[in-house]
Amino acid sequence: MNLSNKAQLNNNLLNQIRYQLEVVEIHDYKLARILCKIIPSHCPFERTVTILGRALFRIPPLCKLNPLYEQVVGLRFKCLSYLVDECGEDVTKYC
Repeated sequence: MNLSNKAQLNNNLLNQIRYQLEVVEIHDYKLARILCKIIPSHCPFERTVTILGRALFRIPPLCKLNPLYEQVVGLRFKCLSYLVDECGEDVTKYC
């Protein structure tokens, strides 16, 4: 298998995973709660490095570089919506 075929296979696999994440429907209270707990509400990599109270530099959020970022965030939103709309749960604890 040459390099072009491997890249195309990886791209097809990535697109398939994106599609599968987009079409997931949430109908389980426990699953929705678990996903809301494990998918962070903000990018966990963003940091401001400070020494002696002075900010030296900032590491920008790198989540946008993740090829599945939009789909994972969408899945978290579906879970939050399910918990609010169908279960009447207060989701502020997940924010």
